[in-house]
Amino acid sequence: MTSTTTRPVLSKDGGTDNRPGLLLGVVLAAQFMALLDVFIVNVAAPTIRVELSASGAALQLVVAGYTVAYAVLLITGARLGALVGHRRMYLGGLALFTAASLACGLAAGTDQLIAFRIAQGAGSALMIPQVLSLIQREFTGERRVKALSAYSAVLATGAAAGQVVGGLLVSADLFGTGWRPVFLVNVPIGIALLALGARVLPQDAPTRATRARALDLPGLVLLAGAVSLLTVPLVLGQEEDWPLWSWLSLGGSLVVLALFGAYESRLARRGGAPLIAPRVLRLPGMGRAVLWIAVSMGVNAGFLFTLTLHLQGGLGHSALRAGLTFGPAAVVFGAVGLTWRRWPARFHRALIPGGFLLAAAGALGVGGVLADGGAGGWGLYPALGALGAGISLAFSPALTGALATVRPEDAADASGLLATVTQLGQLIGVAAFGTLFLAAAEGSGAQNSADALWTTMIALAVAALAGAAAGPWRRAR
Repeated sequence: MTSTTTRPVLSKDGGTDNRPGLLLGVVLAAQFMALLDVFIVNVAAPTIRVELSASGAALQLVVAGYTVAYAVLLITGARLGALVGHRRMYLGGLALFTAASLACGLAAGTDQLIAFRIAQGAGSALMIPQVLSLIQREFTGERRVKALSAYSAVLATGAAAGQVVGGLLVSADLFGTGWRPVFLVNVPIGIALLALGARVLPQDAPTRATRARALDLPGLVLLAGAVSLLTVPLVLGQEEDWPLWSWLSLGGSLVVLALFGAYESRLARRGGAPLIAPRVLRLPGMGRAVLWIAVSMGVNAGFLFTLTLHLQGGLGHSALRAGLTFGPAAVVFGAVGLTWRRWPARFHRALIPGGFLLAAAGALGVGGVLADGGAGGWGLYPALGALGAGISLAFSPALTGALATVRPEDAADASGLLATVTQLGQLIGVAAFGTLFLAAAEGSGAQNSADALWTTMIALAVAALAGAAAGPWRRAR
């Protein structure tokens, strides 16, 4: 499609209100808020552990309960949006997320907090896939490209911003509430977005053909089983010292994933409606884009998580100082994500491999300036900026290219697939590189932590180089 117009947005009174900028702002604000909660708890975790007397395993579940529910239900949320309407599912997910945030902020113990974090993740899984679907449906041509650039910038700046905002809120200790504002801050924002969303989001009653696509319950059960078997040991394996069940679970996830693929292919051949349409996976460049997105988000999340552990645990920095350290990476990531389309077209083919190479250099730079056990000085910030720019260059064009050829009727399937890959990439990054860091950080002290960080940054650089080896980007037409 080449048109640069948008569809008219229905106002609350049934008229039309063509304000695509406001629509995009509403959905991306909720996207940003949900992403903050993936990472905001990282810097609040030490305070939560002290104030709620949480065990290590319980604290891990507080951090991971959100992520597991989010990853398991993302594709289901995308299909439900197609079946009952993206507007309705977006507002419903936002309402659940807001209510669960309030409950988290008022939780009296770790059991309650874990349960409400799972509910938060479920709300995000219902809401977040609708963002890409709404962008795909309501924007075309160059405006879609710009909207996707804004989306990709929000997606990973939310990770770094979560560290910054979490540090600010915990350090402020507003009215003596300690860690609770990291959840309660979502409540007024969520209420405001619900009011705005009800006014500006377009009505999108499903067509008869869409309603005929029944929810693929067997596929849902198989996919949820595969994702659960993968994510639970990745989240809890390090805490439990990698017992036998964790390895059996990881192996079982591959078996169940193979069963899911076989069932979905058979269902498609019979003319059914599989959870992920095989034609989406066969779109030009989709497979390589999935790899790029997974690797870039894995490197991003692994970097954020392990550097946080080093700054707070190894160097003894406060939550505020640790959070603010990520500012350069967040700013550069967002700026690159919003502007790369304006760069000369002759550079576009090399953006993704070049981004991975820059990210590898940035990771080695961060590890190098911190290798002596010190704070790194001013040399740390250019390295952080290079890392942020590199990840943005690897991720943003990959996402835009993957969605460039998706038809509106496939928007839900593609959105769910890419959102799930993004989340699983982050989860695997945290688990794999976090495990490496913790295993290498034997003993205590800044130097031991710095040595572990250097090892981890080398591994992050190797992963980024593997992403670069996948080849150049083919410019979307």
